[in-house]
Amino acid sequence: MTSVSGTAGAHEPELAEPGRGGGLTEVVRRRYLLRLIVRRELRARYQGSLLGLGWSYVRPAAHFAVFFFVAGVFLRMSEQIEHFPIFMFSALVLVSFFNETLINTTHAVVGNAPLVRKVYLPRELFPVASLLVSCVHLVPGLVIVMGVAVAWGWTPSAAAIGSALLGFALVATLGIGLGLICSALHVFYRDTAKAVDIVTLFVTWSVPMIYPWTMVRDTAPGWALDLYLANPLTLGVLLFERAFWWPTTDGTLPFPAHLTRDAFIAFALAVLLLGAGQFVFSRLQRRFAEEL
Repeated sequence: MTSVSGTAGAHEPELAEPGRGGGLTEVVRRRYLLRLIVRRELRARYQGSLLGLGWSYVRPAAHFAVFFFVAGVFLRMSEQIEHFPIFMFSALVLVSFFNETLINTTHAVVGNAPLVRKVYLPRELFPVASLLVSCVHLVPGLVIVMGVAVAWGWTPSAAAIGSALLGFALVATLGIGLGLICSALHVFYRDTAKAVDIVTLFVTWSVPMIYPWTMVRDTAPGWALDLYLANPLTLGVLLFERAFWWPTTDGTLPFPAHLTRDAFIAFALAVLLLGAGQFVFSRLQRRFAEEL
C-alpha cells in the first residue's frame, strides 16, 4: 500500500500558490485563453454598435480632421511642412495607439474583477489583451496612412519598413511596460487612472506631431532639446514620420543625427522597463483578489 500511494503521489501535479505564475511567459503558453479574452473585449466594446469595428476607421479620421483644421489650416502648418496631412497622421496613429494602450491596460485588472476574484489565471493576460486590442485598432489607421502615402508617391523600402517596425516595437514595449505597473497600482490606488488621463493629455503635445522637431531645436536651449529627443515617444514618432512621410517629400527637412541608434538604445531601456513592470505586477498581484 505504501508503495502504491507513494507512486501516486509522485505523479500528482505540483500545486501553485494563488497569485503566482510564470508571468508573461505564462501568457505566451496560454495563447488560446488570450485570444478568448481579446475577442471578449472586442465584442463587449462594440456590442449594440451599428458600425462595430468600423469605428476604428471613424475615430482616427475624426481626430485627423480636428488636428488638421486647427494646426494645418488655422496655424498654417500645412504651408510650412510639405505634405502636412501625412506628416501629422503618421504621428497621430502611433500617439493614439500609445494612449489607448496605456489607458486600457491601466483599467485591465479592475475591469475584469469578477474573473480575478473567482478564477485563477495569469493576471498578465488582461493587460496584454488590452495591448492586442489597441493593435487591432491601430491597423485601420495604418491602412489610411499607407493609402495616403502611396497616393503621394510612397513606395515600400527596407529603410521605411525597418523604421516603422522599430517605432512600433519601441512604443508597444513602452506601453505594456508602463501598463503593467499602472494596472497593478490601479487595484490599490484608483487615482492612478486619473493620473494616466493627465499624462495622455501631455503626450499629444510632447511629440513632433503637429509641428516639426526642428522648431524645438531652433527655440529651446540645448539641454531642453536633449531631454526632448530622449523621450521614447518622440523617437517613435520620428521613426514613423521617416517611414511614411519623409519618402514622399523632397527630403529637405532633416531628422536628428543618430536617430536609429538612439531608438535602439531607447528600445533596450523599454525592455528593462517591461521587466520592471513584470516584477512590480507579480509582487502586487498576490493581493489583487482581496483588494477587489
